[in-house]
Amino acid sequence: MRTLMFIVTVIGVICVSVWAYQENYSTQRIIKETEKLEREIGAAQARLAVLRAEWAYLNRPDRLRDLAEINYNDLQLLPLRPDQFGIVEQVAYPSDDLLQGVENATEVIADGERP
Repeated sequence: MRTLMFIVTVIGVICVSVWAYQENYSTQRIIKETEKLEREIGAAQARLAVLRAEWAYLNRPDRLRDLAEINYNDLQLLPLRPDQFGIVEQVAYPSDDLLQGVENATEVIADGERP
């Protein structure tokens, strides 16, 4: 009986050690994947910061004004004036009877159909 308990204990210890070994390696693998993802996120954030800086640089009002003047003959862009803007009451909204058949406006727009 004592020998049987010893064998069961040894088998149990071996099973637990194999399980711990597998868990250790799977944990290390997940940690490496996490570190890789964190590096990728950092690189993406750095690229995004550069893109935002470039966007801000390219959209400077003085630069855009100069480009509009240089390309006036091709684009015929004019400066914006306050009288070019309307008020909300001037916007023509669709009537309610047009929208009655629409159950889910997001799906309709996604399908390319418009009321």
